[in-house]
Amino acid sequence: MEEQIVYEDNHLLVINKKVGQLVQGDKTGDDSLLELIKDFIKKRDDKPGNVFLGLVHRIDRPTSGLVIYAKTSKALSRLTQMVKNREVKKTYWAVVAKDMIPKTQRLVHYLKKNEKNNKAIVFPKATEGAKEAILTYNVIKTLDNYLLLEIDLETGRHHQIRAQLSKTGVPIKGDLKYGSPRSNPDGGINLHARKLEFIHPVTKEKIEITAPVPQNDAVWRACEE
Repeated sequence: MEEQIVYEDNHLLVINKKVGQLVQGDKTGDDSLLELIKDFIKKRDDKPGNVFLGLVHRIDRPTSGLVIYAKTSKALSRLTQMVKNREVKKTYWAVVAKDMIPKTQRLVHYLKKNEKNNKAIVFPKATEGAKEAILTYNVIKTLDNYLLLEIDLETGRHHQIRAQLSKTGVPIKGDLKYGSPRSNPDGGINLHARKLEFIHPVTKEKIEITAPVPQNDAVWRACEE
């Protein structure tokens, strides 16, 4: 657990999540980072009682990268509000197949969650029950068979990046759910929560955190070289 912590102080803790890890418990009953971190802090700090830890935002199980947890209720309420107000800037990296797409593009769609298959349905225009989803991507590296996109999220919708890129014709590498032809060996997808920028909810310092990409993936390693 220690090697996954990329930032920690008295109020918050930021983890570089691995592919396949759950940010919090779900119906699978698998161990979640929330519980694992609580156990880790309890042992490391020799805490007698319960450890307070709150999840500030989620990323999908097959995705890797930065996740913020709050260690105090004050930090949790403030950070949750900051995420709602879009005061936490999230930058993602995504690997897609090499294709003729614009070097930079702002995508605006409307997404509706299908609860049955846990998938986002994408509409080009405003539709009843669908929420506006906006992101901007830039192609920042070209590999032999892939493009590396850097993505700035303006909204935070369910499966937003996965669904919007798929609708644009470039599903994320390994993302079978949204049209990738092949899965990745580790069952994950090449979507990585790369960077977080925000004002600390208590100290008011500017925080900027960047997470290394998964080193067990040759394509990711080539992206970071």
